Amino acid sequence: MGMTTPPRTLAEALRARDDESLAGLLRARPDLLNPVPGDITQLATRAGTRASVVRALEHLDRFALQTAEALAVAADPAPYETLLGLLTGDGRDDGEHRDDAGAAIADALPGALATLREQALIWGEDDRLRLVRTAREILAPSPQHASPTGLGPTVAEATSGMSPGRLQEILAAAGLPATHDPVSAVASLSALFTDRARMGALLDTAPAEALSVLDRLVWGPPYGEVTPNPTPPVKWLRDHGLLLPVSTRTVVLPREAALHLRAGRAHRVPEPRPPAVEAVAERDPQAVDSAAAGQALLAVNTVEELLKSWNGGGPAILRAGGLSVRELKKTATALEVPEQVAAFWVELAYAAGLLASDGEADERYAPTPAYDDWAELPAQERWTALATAWLAATRTPGLVGGQDAKGRALSALGPELDRSAAPEVRHRVLSLLAALAPGTAPDPETVLARLRWERPLRGASVSPGDTTDLRSRVALWTLNESELLGITGRGALATHTRALLDTGPAEAAALLAPLIPEPLDHVLLQADLTAVAPGPLERPLADMLSALADIESKGGATVYRFTPGSVRRALDAGQSAADLHAFLAAHSRTPVPQPLSYLIDDVARRHGHLRIGAASSYVRCDDEAVLNEILADKRSVTLRLRRLAPTALAAQIDPASLLEGLREMGYAPAAESAEGDVLITRAGARRTPPRTAPVPVPEGPPVPDATLLGAAVRAIRAGDTAATVVRKDAPEASAAEPGALPRTTSAETLATVQAAAMTGSALWIGYVNADGAASQRVIAPVRVEGGFVTAYDHTADEVRTYPLHRITGVAELADDATA
Repeated sequence: MGMTTPPRTLAEALRARDDESLAGLLRARPDLLNPVPGDITQLATRAGTRASVVRALEHLDRFALQTAEALAVAADPAPYETLLGLLTGDGRDDGEHRDDAGAAIADALPGALATLREQALIWGEDDRLRLVRTAREILAPSPQHASPTGLGPTVAEATSGMSPGRLQEILAAAGLPATHDPVSAVASLSALFTDRARMGALLDTAPAEALSVLDRLVWGPPYGEVTPNPTPPVKWLRDHGLLLPVSTRTVVLPREAALHLRAGRAHRVPEPRPPAVEAVAERDPQAVDSAAAGQALLAVNTVEELLKSWNGGGPAILRAGGLSVRELKKTATALEVPEQVAAFWVELAYAAGLLASDGEADERYAPTPAYDDWAELPAQERWTALATAWLAATRTPGLVGGQDAKGRALSALGPELDRSAAPEVRHRVLSLLAALAPGTAPDPETVLARLRWERPLRGASVSPGDTTDLRSRVALWTLNESELLGITGRGALATHTRALLDTGPAEAAALLAPLIPEPLDHVLLQADLTAVAPGPLERPLADMLSALADIESKGGATVYRFTPGSVRRALDAGQSAADLHAFLAAHSRTPVPQPLSYLIDDVARRHGHLRIGAASSYVRCDDEAVLNEILADKRSVTLRLRRLAPTALAAQIDPASLLEGLREMGYAPAAESAEGDVLITRAGARRTPPRTAPVPVPEGPPVPDATLLGAAVRAIRAGDTAATVVRKDAPEASAAEPGALPRTTSAETLATVQAAAMTGSALWIGYVNADGAASQRVIAPVRVEGGFVTAYDHTADEVRTYPLHRITGVAELADDATA
């Protein structure tokens, strides 16, 4: 596939590539594969579309982008030496632009050109480098807009609408010979600005104030506004062509003059090398792993506590989707964390598939059936499930509390929190941390600087008025969330996280397991109606204790407090006083305090004394005095009670409201069934239907695998053969016009196909499918019968059957066409 002559077009340059190079292009720019181009010409055309070029430019690092920008302001085509000069300068500012910087640029430039060439953004040999036209239109300056380098248009572009008389005045002021040919006048002025000696002599005659004006324009923007009566310095610059008019009130510094003032450099600060990620602290790796493991256990417990609190049905879903501000505040209070951190835990549970909508008419959030499976796993495996979901999630909790493009508030679990760049940024941040020595905590600012160098064009504002790019915001959130989740410890990447990134969840869980304390089967009861859990508890013990007591404080040791309400909650769940006494005696390393025993007996004695059922609802009690007390209480007015019998009251509200109302009055009623049995309410009964975790929003087309790349390259090569094949009936060495279908009569088509099937030769055919799409193919007919031809299709690399009536025409190939 090699070429002996330089390519004249991008298509010719791509055609000269080998299969591996073509696969590299499709891998770097997967949008070119949707759909697979029919031939090389289609591939080149698609690679030059604006949307595809913009996407490719966004994936360039800073120096590759600076190289493309330099090519955009150079003449087309540009030799390698010219490009290198635009990046290093002409050596007139060695004090500012040191020799070592020039050496670094010279070393990095071949790699940058290789990247641009691989992505089909440039083509041609080193002596004739060409930037694709669309990229030049995006990056090059125009008479109305400066380029990203801050350079303005050339003298020829800026003077394109200028009168010949005005050109003569500029030539005379600059001391150049007069000419009546506008082209010669522009060439003469351009030659002056690019001649170092003559340009230096001209600037030596400029007023000091004029040089100050040039200093303000030289690095961009190159445009300035002038009044009808400009100041003498501006008038001098305008008269000598150093400022050229682009409108009645706007002037521009031409590119040639700016490059002279810049000492030939297109960029003020070329950045051939990526900035290093610097450390702010060196910590003991074991201390880092211990801190991260402790935080990992806390993360698992926090998610479990969140979902337990929503076991009976969580908060209602907003009409527009998501969690209300009030419910988020309530969740933050329950978890004892700031609202932004609460949003992170809620979003993490959602991303892991542990939390979803229940789908009811009164839609609420609730745990999913997957939560029950997750809760049965060891702590280290629960952590790897959370960490894996976080790495892949496109949900960005850091946006909660901000505004969307229309000024609407972004809520937790809302529909507008997906950002497709988030997974790539998280992985990149963690890979930068992994490149540091174990125990090294990085400086966040240097991490952000490195990310900006790697993708300088990927920044996008998160909200109106926000000047911070999205990638930097996501990177900062990643560092914070990594610490919350136990990905890092004390700012440094943990060993189990390195294993998670390198080998997968199984190895990470194995490394994390020894750092997590074994669950305990006991607590320490205290006389002040509290219990202290000196570490994580076994799941049955933790579940029972959470029903019997309220968590008062968390940390290395968890403190539970027993209250009448918490004891009643355990009794409502079907436990008896004897069961509770036995449970505490079996799991306490200290004697059961007498106040706690009294509390349990007292609540149990009153529990169920009142019974609530459905009338709308009713209250019954064997003690007539208790019912008299309720009726006499002014707080019972809202319950709308009336006596039906000495031991029964009826209410006009539902049983649940009646139950809650009497509890607020200080009673301990129990609900009963239609048969008169006490109803037991068990925690954790409400679950959503089976749900899958939310699918991350992809960032553009997925990167194709090797199999797809190989098939695509073969199809493009075969299509190119069909499009450029030489026919026997064509003039010697002439090729078919690209895109033109062969045309023959039905009788000629049938005869030619039958002859090819007998001789085993290949044919070039035009084919129109059932959708009316036309294509060119190279086939080797095998069998012709029943109005169909069965042939090996070189284009598709498989055997296919084609209806003869859909073949527009056939042509035999030249003897060397398939060689």
